[in-house]
Amino acid sequence: MDVIDTSPATPAASHVGTADPIAVARLRAERRRGLRRTLLRSLGNAGITLLVLLLLWQAIVSLTGISPYIAKGPLDVWTFLVTAPKAEANRAQMFPLVGQTLLDAWIGFVVGMIVAIVLAIAFSLSKAIEAGVMPLVLLLRTIPLVSIAPVIILVTGRGTPASVAVIGTVVVLFPALANVLFGLSRASQQSLDVVHVFGGGRFTALRKVNLPGALPSVFAAARVSVPGAVTGALLAEWLSTGTGIGGSILKFNAQAQFAQLWTSIALITLITLVLYNLVQIVENIVLARMGMAAGR
Repeated sequence: MDVIDTSPATPAASHVGTADPIAVARLRAERRRGLRRTLLRSLGNAGITLLVLLLLWQAIVSLTGISPYIAKGPLDVWTFLVTAPKAEANRAQMFPLVGQTLLDAWIGFVVGMIVAIVLAIAFSLSKAIEAGVMPLVLLLRTIPLVSIAPVIILVTGRGTPASVAVIGTVVVLFPALANVLFGLSRASQQSLDVVHVFGGGRFTALRKVNLPGALPSVFAAARVSVPGAVTGALLAEWLSTGTGIGGSILKFNAQAQFAQLWTSIALITLITLVLYNLVQIVENIVLARMGMAAGR
């Protein structure tokens, strides 16, 4: 017959039962405070960068002696978009162009990051694949993109999403691949040995150890790839689609629409800065939740 112990809990047991929730709550509060600090630091860095860019922009316009008809400063762009009598029409002209460029940049960013991660995993699993494919990646990196863009457009078609994706991927691929490969190579040897001791193979070690440990490098690759994706989108629009900011800059210059030209540059620069810091904020949140340092 089972005997049920109805005696009161000992002080030690009671202390253990109440200490764990308190410790967990303290740990969560500390993580929230750390996350707030990193977010505030990211926003502060973005604000400082934006301020420096605005000051440099205004200094270049004011001190180089360029005609005000051609050179437009931050206040001119603000007037064009916000306070001018035709500001609403100006926004209606510029914002769809920016939206198209963002869509093209998103295509290049996603495809480039996926290809980079897949190649990095394949290189980690097989040295033969790395020896065969890496020279092609280096070749794409070495040859100026403007030189091979006509071939890309000929194969994928002028003005097609495929041409945008390929051109964006070529710009994004190499720096993203280098970062992800670096992260995969930094796995703890002790952790890899534990996986092998318990009978795990190379793929298991990659899934259990290498990939989780490479997350900071994957986010670093994403941050580096954001400006590259925007550059690739502008280049694809200029050479292939003729849409978006990249396709309109030459038209603005040829038609002496310098307010639109400077506004295009300002909006793309601002959006690139915002996207870069957005990726950084997501990185801080994810790594904090996983108990990993963001590395800054």
